[in-house]
Amino acid sequence: METIDWSEFTKVQLRVGRVISAQPFPQARKPAYILQVDFGPELGIKKSSAQITDLYTPETLVGRLVVAVVNFPKKQIGPIQSECLVTGFHNAEGHVALCVPDQDVPLGTRLL
Repeated sequence: METIDWSEFTKVQLRVGRVISAQPFPQARKPAYILQVDFGPELGIKKSSAQITDLYTPETLVGRLVVAVVNFPKKQIGPIQSECLVTGFHNAEGHVALCVPDQDVPLGTRLL
C-alpha cells in the first residue's frame, strides 16, 4: 500500500450531504441512480451517479446522509455531469454499501 502525507489527505474534501432526490439512470452502463445531494448553504446541491441499486431503492435513499468527495472535477457520465463522488464500501457479496455518519451532523460538515 502506498502511503500519503497529511497535506495530501487534507486536499480531499469529504463532506456530509443529504440525498434529496434519487432517480433511476437507465442510460448508465451498469445499473445506477442519479442522486441530488444537498451539502448545505456553502456548497449547495450537487449531482452524482451512484451504482448502489443492489442495496438501495430511490425511496430508501431520499433523506439519507451520505459522505462524498466534493472537490473532484466534474465527470461526464452518459448524459449527466457528476459533480461529486458518493462513497461506499463493497460488502461480502460485492454490493456497494454507503459510507454514512452514524449521527446526524450539519450538511456540508467536512470529514476530519
